[in-house]
Amino acid sequence: MKNACQNHLNKICINLPERPTGSQGNRLATKYFFDQVSQFGWEVESTKFTAMDWEENGAELDVGINKYMLYPSPYSLGCDVEAELVAAGTLPELIEIECTERVLVLHGELVKEQLMPKNFVFYNPDEHQQIIAALESKHPKAIICITSRNAALAGGVYPFPLIEDGDFDIPSVYTTEENGSKLLAYVGEQVHLISSTKRIFGDSYNVVASKGHRRGKKIIITAHIDAKKGTPGAIDNATGVVVLLLLAELLRDYSDRLKIELVAFNGEDYYAAPGQMIYLDQIQNSFDDIILNINIDGAGYLDGPSAFSTFELPDHLGETVDQVLDNYDGIVAGIPWYQGDHSIFLQQGIPAIAVSSNWFVDHIDNQDITHTPKDHPRIVECQKIVDIALAIHDLIKIELEK
Repeated sequence: MKNACQNHLNKICINLPERPTGSQGNRLATKYFFDQVSQFGWEVESTKFTAMDWEENGAELDVGINKYMLYPSPYSLGCDVEAELVAAGTLPELIEIECTERVLVLHGELVKEQLMPKNFVFYNPDEHQQIIAALESKHPKAIICITSRNAALAGGVYPFPLIEDGDFDIPSVYTTEENGSKLLAYVGEQVHLISSTKRIFGDSYNVVASKGHRRGKKIIITAHIDAKKGTPGAIDNATGVVVLLLLAELLRDYSDRLKIELVAFNGEDYYAAPGQMIYLDQIQNSFDDIILNINIDGAGYLDGPSAFSTFELPDHLGETVDQVLDNYDGIVAGIPWYQGDHSIFLQQGIPAIAVSSNWFVDHIDNQDITHTPKDHPRIVECQKIVDIALAIHDLIKIELEK
């Protein structure tokens, strides 16, 4: 199984192109998953939807004789504008500032964390909505965001994109705190901002594999198959997909009373979570049939043990998890964390287990790996992925025997 793990990991992360939702690499990854689970006798369905891919060719700001290289915000429209530079650092300043037909710099409290996309339904703080609404009402020609790090919401990238939203149509770019401190000195002056980007629409797919009785109770095991642009996406989240593939083989002869679903979600690292939304709509009349969601994300990091974090488990499932963990020295009980697809099940009152790396859970607010080129198969220990698959297999087997 360790060889199979490594082969799957290399295929998804190295041999295929990058796999952001809507891209050709993403379509190839979902086809690979579909083909692999099909050969083990699973009933496999894919659901097609349209998603936005995006290309960029950099951004630059000219002011006087100085030139600054910036980063186009993901999914942003491009621009070529000349206008006065203005700045706001707090929400009250943003509400009061006159920035119509100007280039607006956001800094300070306004850029402390990545803004949730304006139509994102699972988590969208009021303050984020107020900032987005204020920006859209002010009609700046373009926005420059001065950001630092925000690992909990944006991964390990520095600087992070404040705005990552295909439904937001004001061109935006972002830059480092070092560049930003220099730019603020030019407030009130004329600047020339060019950002070269292109929105591209393409097909994407959720893939759901099923075994067991069609009706009655079921366990849903999930992992998102998409990844950010610019990263191999090893622990975020090829390793989760590999766990599903190993389970497909381990359960190839399964035909028991519980229905088992292996779900490759498409869109966790995309601004609109389209695959998750479609799947929730498909199962909205059967929430009561789901006894457990197991979501794998951030698993297999080479340092430290794996972690099973449990949420709202009934006593019998909690006892089963304890029994399974006793048999695996490399898996521990993890602390609760909510930045994953298990949260969409928790919001429906469904018990869940989030499977990850203990290192990832402990450093979720300050890691510098996910969403970057560092998230490469070389940081993965395949035996840990195998053990996770075996442990989940044991959990299902023990639960069936009760």
